[in-house]
Amino acid sequence: MPEPKVVLFLAAFLFCCGVYGVLSRRHLIMILMSLELMLNAINIMLVTFSRHWAGKNHDMLGAHAGQFFTLMVMAVAAAEVGIGLAIIVALYRRKHTADADAATDLKN
Repeated sequence: MPEPKVVLFLAAFLFCCGVYGVLSRRHLIMILMSLELMLNAINIMLVTFSRHWAGKNHDMLGAHAGQFFTLMVMAVAAAEVGIGLAIIVALYRRKHTADADAATDLKN
């Protein structure tokens, strides 16, 4: 297993890539993919924290808490993707585009 610093640096880099994708892209599917990248970076951090810091104290509940929270975040992320893609498909059918600027209208 690599050092926690390396894994946390990788997770921070993935999170920054996700933030850049959200802020720079206009296509809604790319924004959704960037959000998922950010969530996966958080999952990597949760597992790393639980494995390396809670596991050293021989606290079995603490050692598995990060993995449990990761599973919960993954379940919420799966629901988010389903709802997000449904909204994008509805927007595409109505406006014939998946651009984020087209989603700013509240009427019609």
